[in-house]
Amino acid sequence: MELSHFDRAQVLVEALPYIQEYNKKTVVVKYGGNAMVSQELRKAVISDIILLKLVGINVVVVHGGGPEISQMLKKVGKESRFVNGLRYTDEETMDIVQMVLCGKVNKDLVATLNRSGGSAVGLCGLDGGMLKAKRRLEDGVDYGLVGEIVSVDPKPIQDTIQSGSIPVISTVAQGVDAEVSYNINADTAAAKIAIALGAEKLILLTDVRGLLRDRNDESTLISRIHPSDVPPLVKEGVIAGGMIPKIDCCVEAVRSGVRRTHILDGRIPHSILIEVLSHAGIGTMIW
Repeated sequence: MELSHFDRAQVLVEALPYIQEYNKKTVVVKYGGNAMVSQELRKAVISDIILLKLVGINVVVVHGGGPEISQMLKKVGKESRFVNGLRYTDEETMDIVQMVLCGKVNKDLVATLNRSGGSAVGLCGLDGGMLKAKRRLEDGVDYGLVGEIVSVDPKPIQDTIQSGSIPVISTVAQGVDAEVSYNINADTAAAKIAIALGAEKLILLTDVRGLLRDRNDESTLISRIHPSDVPPLVKEGVIAGGMIPKIDCCVEAVRSGVRRTHILDGRIPHSILIEVLSHAGIGTMIW
């Protein structure tokens, strides 16, 4: 159904207070999953990011690239291996991670934003020592060259924002405990970057509706929770599996000064705009 001129005007009127509220504020978007793979969803995300920038919101994009890394590993005859949901990263895999994330995925995304009328600059966590990390060691589990961020220098990102461009960041970090680069989980990196920038919002795009009370029933979406709600939900098994690290990232961000965090379904076209510039919030908000 086509919108009338009145309906179109109402959409803009509804967006106005949100545009005013977030003007010159920073929103960090972790971009990954189906929203990166599907051409239709990719176009929707790109247009959302450019529109937010044009109305005066500082958007910072932090991206993953798991499918592309797996595809390249397959091409070179190397099997992808995961430990507790994280990609086991030996030296050969790290070379491919850095090549794919900092090279192809990052520059393709920058080019797409620029071709669509935006002004984007690609950054890697190694640039200016932006992301520094140590080897991740957890209960004696070996993840290889998977890192745990120990510091974020926001200056390269702030400089890019000041220049009027959209920073697009790939999550490879400089080792502080060895002369190596580390593969960093994109959700974790996005949260740490949001904290370092004093961001107003952190948005994690995923391939699920958000936090569901019943994982098999999308109508059981939990629309908002506080950090204090998390432990009982974990105990009940509502927060489980891959949702645990996502919620943990959001809780850490909120407790460290990020005003609101959101887990959004990247399969819904324009989910970012719906969340940021309308009354109809979607997904799960942690605040």
